[in-house]
Amino acid sequence: MASLANHQSNSFTKLLLLGDAKSGKTGSLVSLVKAGYKLRILDLDNLLDILKYKILEECPDRIDNVEFRTIRDSYKAGPAGSIIDGKPKAWITTIKMLDNWKYTDDGTEIDLGKPADWSPDTILVIDSLSRLCDAAYDFHESIIPVGKSGDFDGRAVYGNAQDDVEKVLAMLTSKSFAVNLIVIAHGVYQDLPDGTKKIFPQGVGQKLSPKIPQYFPNYIRYKNVAGKRTIQLTSDPMIDLANTRPNAFEGKTLPIETGLAEFFAALRDKPAERPKSLTLKRV
Repeated sequence: MASLANHQSNSFTKLLLLGDAKSGKTGSLVSLVKAGYKLRILDLDNLLDILKYKILEECPDRIDNVEFRTIRDSYKAGPAGSIIDGKPKAWITTIKMLDNWKYTDDGTEIDLGKPADWSPDTILVIDSLSRLCDAAYDFHESIIPVGKSGDFDGRAVYGNAQDDVEKVLAMLTSKSFAVNLIVIAHGVYQDLPDGTKKIFPQGVGQKLSPKIPQYFPNYIRYKNVAGKRTIQLTSDPMIDLANTRPNAFEGKTLPIETGLAEFFAALRDKPAERPKSLTLKRV
């Protein structure tokens, strides 16, 4: 008998983290590093500067517990504006990393194995979903058949990119992908059929956005209220949020300085300390 007491939520946490640009999302990851977690970041935004300096200021002895791979397509100036330099590679590179975290960096082979097999003290971070969606769109635009006049079916590009991103979200949040996960997303406002507005994660077009939260048991929002940055835990008329242990939190918000560590602590045991000699380092 499959007892609910043995549900996979006991082993790992899946979190969708939404917020406006510059609301403190990436920098707040420092609290998880301080709590003893190892972070493996797929850096699609190329904006890890703030996290680097926060770790150096608050827990410099743990800087090697954060491994990252920056993945962005290169651009160049074209006759009609900026264009991708060569064939888009960011989408395919990201998918390969999600299967096996292996690459070459300045002549050094990095191989951390399959993310689906990482230990409970490790968190995979996608930063951000917005740029992941851009990468999917650029890839599908590059492979869509083009007519003699140079035209292509833009609806097919959006549809194929949406389907691919949704499949990746399904994989990341599946039982078989047994690793802690944080997906960082930006918010967009969308009009609903009843005339109201709600905030959803930015996707590839509007059709995907309302589907994204469906894949995550935990969904929180970063807000800046009167100059104070906080993590919103409860729903309001603009957004429907969720967490798997709502009664574990006394208030409706958490401070961004310590909030992520508090959130993970409420959902699971503190990660075990490991000898420094076993710390995985990027060289």
